Order: sequence, then C-alpha cells, then structure tokens
Amino acid sequence: MGIPSASYSITMRVHLGADPLAIGRITTAVGEAAGTVVAVDIVESHPDSLVVDLTCNAADARHADAITRAVSEVEGARVHNVSDRVFLLHLGGKLEVTSKVPLRNRDDLSMAYTPGVARVCMAIAEHPEDARKLTIKRNTVAVVTDGSAVLGLGNIGPAAALPVMEGKAVLFKQFAGVDAWPVCLATQDTDEIVRTVELLAPVYGGVNLEDIAAPRCFEVERRLRDSLDIPVFHDDQHGTAIVVLAALRNALRVVGKTLPEVRLVLSGAGAAGVAIIKILQAEGAGEIVACDRVGVLHPDRDGLDSSKRWVAEHTNPRRRRGSLREAVAGADVFIGVSGPNVLDPDDIATMADGAIVFALANPDPEVDPAGARRHAAVVATGRSDEPNQINNVLAFPGVFRGALDAEAREISEAMKVAAARAIAGRVHDDELRPDYIVPSVFDRAVATEVAEAVRQAAQADRRGGSGGLKPSPPVNDG
Repeated sequence: MGIPSASYSITMRVHLGADPLAIGRITTAVGEAAGTVVAVDIVESHPDSLVVDLTCNAADARHADAITRAVSEVEGARVHNVSDRVFLLHLGGKLEVTSKVPLRNRDDLSMAYTPGVARVCMAIAEHPEDARKLTIKRNTVAVVTDGSAVLGLGNIGPAAALPVMEGKAVLFKQFAGVDAWPVCLATQDTDEIVRTVELLAPVYGGVNLEDIAAPRCFEVERRLRDSLDIPVFHDDQHGTAIVVLAALRNALRVVGKTLPEVRLVLSGAGAAGVAIIKILQAEGAGEIVACDRVGVLHPDRDGLDSSKRWVAEHTNPRRRRGSLREAVAGADVFIGVSGPNVLDPDDIATMADGAIVFALANPDPEVDPAGARRHAAVVATGRSDEPNQINNVLAFPGVFRGALDAEAREISEAMKVAAARAIAGRVHDDELRPDYIVPSVFDRAVATEVAEAVRQAAQADRRGGSGGLKPSPPVNDG
C-alpha cells in the first residue's frame, strides 16, 4: 500500500451519540486502518448527539473504502455520507473568465465594446503585430491535447483529459500570471490537429502541447513550429527535460562528478526520453545509452520507428547491446521515463560509486525509491511524497512567461538550457544535499528567475548570439 495523501482525501459526516470519547474512538479507527486524520470539525452539537465532519487521507480508493468501513464499525458511530474532496474541488471546473475592465456606465461600454472597439480592430488590421499589445494574445497560451497519452492513464480521449488541462492552466496563472486555456481536440489525426491549432493560433501568444502520444507528438510539434510565429512547446518532452537537467546539474555537484565524464543510462525512448537526450547533449553530456522495453538501442536493431532510429544513431557511441539491467551495471546515472519496476534495488547496487538515480515514472517509479537509496548517493522521483520531486511546474510557467515577455517566435534549445540553469541555481551551495537538489515547487522565485533567464536567452537568440549562454562550467565546482 502507498502512503496516504491528499490525492485520496475524503470527508465523512459522522453522527455520534452522547459518549464523550466518541471522537477519539473514530480517529483511532482511522489510524488503525492506516489512514491519516487531517481534520475533525463539529457540525452540530446536541445534549444527546454530535455530528462531525471527519477528514482523512488514504493511499487509494480501496483504502478510502476500508477507512470508511472502520469508522462505521465503531460502536455508536453512523457514517451519514462520504465526500471525495478531490471530486469536490473539480465540481464545475477549475477555471473562470474574469474581466479586467469595469463596465459601470455607457462610456465604459462604448469603449470596451461598440462603437469604440472598432478603432482598435482597424488598428490591428493595419498593423497585425499590434495584436500582441492590444489583445489577450500578449499573455495567453493554448494548452492543446488530443487525450492520447494522459498522465499514466493512456488514451482516454479529450473530455477525460480536460481536468488535467484545466489544472495546467491553473498552474500557469498561479505561478507565472499567464492566462492559459484548455483546447481539447476530438481528433487524433496529425493533419487535423495541426490545422486546427493553426486556425486557432491568432488568439494565443504560445501553444503548450500536452499529453499527445509519441511518435505523433514529434510531428505535430515540428510542423507547428514551422508554420506558426509563436512559441510551440510540448511540455511532456521539454518541461521534463529542463527539470531533469537542472536536477542532474545539482546531483553531480553532490557526488563530485561532471556531465561530460559520466555514463548515463536512460530507460524510455519516447517523447520525454528524446528531449532529455537532446538537452543533455546540448550541455555536453558524454556517453548516453538509451533503452526501451526490448533493451539497448543501437543502429543495427531491427524494427525501430523514426524517433527511436534517431536515438540509436545519436547515442551509445560504444555500440553497447543487451538489456537495461546489463546497461545499468557500472553506470554513473540512471534516468527513467518509462514504467514501473523495471529495475530492482539490487540492480542499483551494480552501478558506479556515487550513483545517481532519477526514477520518474508516476505513480510507480522504475525502481523502489527506498530500496534505491540503499545503494545510490542521490535518488529523485516524480512523486510529491518523496524528496527531490522532478516536477514540470518548475519549468513551464517561467519558460512561457519569459517567452511571452520577449515576444519570442520559438523556444530554442538555448532558452531551455537557460531555464534549467536558473532552476538549478535556486538551490544555493549551503542548501545543497542529497535529498535537496531541486527547489520546492512552491518557491515563487523559481518562475520569476526562469522567466528572466529565458527572456535574456530569447533576446540573445534574436541578436544571433548563443542564447545568452556561456560554456557550461563544471557542475561540481561548488
């Protein structure tokens, strides 16, 4: 069983008798069922009865049911109803549209709408570039999905993907002040996706592609980058890659190694895996060996699709072969963006001294984190209940904030590397330790500093420079 968390949080309305110890009995029942009591609120108090709302966290849906049964079996307790707090939070959706201008009188109306708005329309018609200044385009991002690869849930379609896209929009607004809106498309045809986004693009200052399955996501992104004059960013690829690079820079500082000298093994050659390879190579990574379900990727392997063929031709310089377990032996770094339990803790024991393990599959990592920590110097996951969470929210809000502020036409590799360096830099020398290699997702300075780094890199790109980047210093220099 996993660890109780707010992801499975319930509130039970419980009717109790006059027993003064009744509240203690029901909270004890929750604890004995391995749940966590979050709050006890008295709703009604009468001489012979008490009504309380008992809020507690569970590990999963079955665990929540077990906790409810345990409370209902307490003598004198009757569970009247149970509310799932996660579903309550989503009732009616998580977004709304709020006007930035008042409509107090006829003058306000005539300026915000007709007839005054016609002058603004004609100004944009004569100078289309002014749309960035005079409309929501300057601060708006479309969060686009086809619902084909949502979280770890698979191909669940656009309607079922909508809660995730709403959540993404909330994060954009909360962390970077960017107005984002879900665009969930009822098609998984590449041509239709591309054409639909092209038709919608005049409204937006950027496009965040989300949860589109590989290899379709690669072509969708490439074609939209070619056809649009606004940034197009597939977060499952590039957001993950940026935060992985940031975490790896700091993890290497912890163990006293440098990126060019280590051997990295990557499990997962999909969208995130390809982006991680590209950004690590842009920062000077040495030997990278990529694996999929079959084993090590190399150019002589049959049956590779176009993206895996690219990986095979641009990694594994020694042309290693074999299984993931064989590849991991002696490696300095393991990065997993694949699936659960592809390695055992004993496999981590075969890695080099000072091993670094990033097991990022969610909710179940590639290797048990507790077991991995017995053998590795640094362990990171994608989970919020483990230290060193590799979370894309550290990257995408600031990346788009910086790109929008710079009026960038694309998000270049230099801008991504600049974002990674800014994230890594939020962990100062006196804070760095094996269980703290990335800043908290609630560190509000992260998005601000990422945005500034990205803005400067975009301006350097425009001048024809190196994206504002100097050659990367050794990452164990601190």
